[in-house]
Amino acid sequence: MKRYIDVFLGEPPVRVGTLYHDRQGSREHAAFEYSREWLARPNAFALEPQLPLFLGPQYHRKQRDGSIFHLCIADTEPDGWGRKIILRDHAKRRSIEASTTLETLCELDFLLAVDDFVRVGALRFRDETGTFLSTQPSSQQLLAANLKDVERILNASKAFEDHLETPQDLAYLLGRGTSLGGLRPKCSVINEQGRLAIAKFPSITDERSVTKGEILALTLAHNAGINAARGTLTAASNASVAIIERFDRKSDGIRIPYISAATMLGAENPSEEHSYTELVDVLRQHGSQPQSDIEELWRRMIFSILITNVDDHLHNHGFLYDRDGRWRLSPAFDLNPFPERRRELKLWISESTGPGARIDSALAVLPYFKIPAEKARSIVRQVEGAVQQWRQVGVTLGFHHAELTLFEAAFEHEERLAARSFCTG
Repeated sequence: MKRYIDVFLGEPPVRVGTLYHDRQGSREHAAFEYSREWLARPNAFALEPQLPLFLGPQYHRKQRDGSIFHLCIADTEPDGWGRKIILRDHAKRRSIEASTTLETLCELDFLLAVDDFVRVGALRFRDETGTFLSTQPSSQQLLAANLKDVERILNASKAFEDHLETPQDLAYLLGRGTSLGGLRPKCSVINEQGRLAIAKFPSITDERSVTKGEILALTLAHNAGINAARGTLTAASNASVAIIERFDRKSDGIRIPYISAATMLGAENPSEEHSYTELVDVLRQHGSQPQSDIEELWRRMIFSILITNVDDHLHNHGFLYDRDGRWRLSPAFDLNPFPERRRELKLWISESTGPGARIDSALAVLPYFKIPAEKARSIVRQVEGAVQQWRQVGVTLGFHHAELTLFEAAFEHEERLAARSFCTG
């Protein structure tokens, strides 16, 4: 089975090329080819560094546990939560139909299952009939719910986690899953300002308020001078739901091209170690304002150390397209304090420092980041000053005393003392 999917960018949609997909039994292959029209445009840019601008099909060799698609396309696939919903819906339909006519899902099925309106970034896919996939009638209203629908989606998500979902629950969840990463329950919503956002729900397995913790971290990040996604809390069914505004859309809804840091580095093998210094390298090569973003990256690294945000893998960093083939760091997102985790970063500070979340390791790479000591001291002073207010900010966000106590180990530790010592040294 061979498919030819037209690939567009933004709105009004501009055709950038064709995605080829070939399925032979359980084996799948994919390739991408830029269109002549895109290559002829004076403002054309490569969708990712590993997909240079030239005519002809470019094939992608799947790595272990990787995608069959080029990474910029894989960035728009459903996340772990979305894939679980799609798989369960498909399994139930197969059991009901009791027919072999419903084939097993392939990777293209997952890619195209994300609704066009909520797909991450600016890439859009149109099938052979000329339909932007998988847009349904009134897609914007149906698939990006209003905040008033959050309680219904939360209850459907709980039922899904308990394997007690009704067909109505499953139908309601389909298409609302986002592709911003992770296995936690979430959906797309339209926030009170009329902008596309993500609603993140508590999981039935949570032992602490993870949703409140993320909004606490985002609030502290803003106070620390970090360009971070904007988030608020809302109540539904006696639970706290995090509403986080999408940063890959402008205020008028126009899409902004986005790729993950994994895509920027060409890194798709999850067993390989990578470092912040590698992101410095790509910013210098592909960034529109490299030194400014490098300093922002170092500030985020200090913040992650101080709040024990140790899930800082490459898919939790991203880039937004700026201009002239150049990219900028996206706002920080998926910032979470992990009081129960070992204090080791997923993304090493450098190859020589290892995974330890340590202030002295962050200071050791200042020459590589080209940040003068006095500027670094000013950054650490601002970040530490924001983090030390974590209890007060938590109270303003509605944390109860017992909830704050569960987060204490993430914020109160020896690296906070090391940061203060550097500031006064």
